[in-house]
Amino acid sequence: MRIVVHGQQAFGKAVLERLLERGEDVVAVCSAPTKEGKPEDPLVEFAREKGLPVHQPASWKTPEALELMKSFNADVCMMAYVLLFVPEAVRDAPKYGTFQYHPSLCPAHRGPSSINWPIAMGKTRTGLTIFWPDDGLDEGPIMLQKSCEIGPDETLGDVYFKKLFPMGVDAMIEGLDLVKAGVIIKHDQRLGDGSYESWFKKDLARIDWAKPVADIYNTIRAANPAPGASSTLNGAEFQIYDSARIDGTGTPGEIVEVGADGITVQANGGRILLKRVRPAGEAKQPAGEWAAAAGLKQGDTLGS
Repeated sequence: MRIVVHGQQAFGKAVLERLLERGEDVVAVCSAPTKEGKPEDPLVEFAREKGLPVHQPASWKTPEALELMKSFNADVCMMAYVLLFVPEAVRDAPKYGTFQYHPSLCPAHRGPSSINWPIAMGKTRTGLTIFWPDDGLDEGPIMLQKSCEIGPDETLGDVYFKKLFPMGVDAMIEGLDLVKAGVIIKHDQRLGDGSYESWFKKDLARIDWAKPVADIYNTIRAANPAPGASSTLNGAEFQIYDSARIDGTGTPGEIVEVGADGITVQANGGRILLKRVRPAGEAKQPAGEWAAAAGLKQGDTLGS
């Protein structure tokens, strides 16, 4: 079966690696254009190392892009982390069409920050969807889905790199096997209903220490490693990464303890131990080291 891999970054590379390990016939690799001054995408770099033809059109909405996809004479296109919109005519050019990976249990959490949102909302499960995209935003018939637990202390990085990334690579290969077996669409559920959430941006990750401690902790987990939760000290912003939730009462925003293991801050109904932070203009560092350098002490207030 002739396969086009369309994707980018580490996930696209991992899918291509698995296909080549299986001896699949990958006839082309497509990716977003390399931005000036930026390093080459890992997928593009790996594909070139393997001697595969690489194509990076600036848009797939042109007649030239459609002719490019047709020229591959492919049986199927596998979309592994694609940010550029690909119109229907291009998706349908391969004999069996195009299927795509999305890291949520669609139709829930359609959109670009689909891993952040379920963590921020305090959900205990998430998953991934392999589907046949249409012209909507993360919409189309579902081929298969896989689910996983969100642990009470797991971060965005934990959920993606330890669960949704490896599960997603396996699911893309399972999808290919379903196409080969003639099971083109597992069922006709579509993704048009449910939630569509936009980017989980920095403004959504700013901490209000008066909020319930569970909400604050979920926001920190959902923003770790990106975009990073944030708070302020004397008007200067800093970002929060690794943390822990602990019991305790007091005035929200007040630093109740400073130690080698970090900074303990009071919230509404509990406390947050800040373990790793990044002050403005500096690198990520243990919160205890930053506290010592900045002269933080018990009784200081964050968010002011």
